[in-house]
Amino acid sequence: MIKITETNVTLMVMSIDKSIKFYESIGMTLKSRWGEHYAMMETTGLTIGLHPTEKPVKPSTQVSIGFMVDDISEVRKILTKNKIKHSDEDGKSGIYSHFTDLDGTALYFTQPKWK
Repeated sequence: MIKITETNVTLMVMSIDKSIKFYESIGMTLKSRWGEHYAMMETTGLTIGLHPTEKPVKPSTQVSIGFMVDDISEVRKILTKNKIKHSDEDGKSGIYSHFTDLDGTALYFTQPKWK
């Protein structure tokens, strides 16, 4: 049996420095970095790997990364302060703010309604 010790989702990015700053601006912290080759950002329950690429990649329309929060109004203030375009939605399961990272990866914050 394979023992998995850690997990992450890796995203291809055009600028590792700008991507680190972007993910820090939405509340993630830099876990580790290997020069210009790779970086890992983390938050509760999620690690995102940032892998530089020289060619722009097409963002996936099949995957989005979500972050659950207690107060969506605070999130919206931070997104606006950091000039991150977002669209807000009051859905059946939660209140959402949808946005993308610098390379077009779909992201969202949600304040669940089931709490």
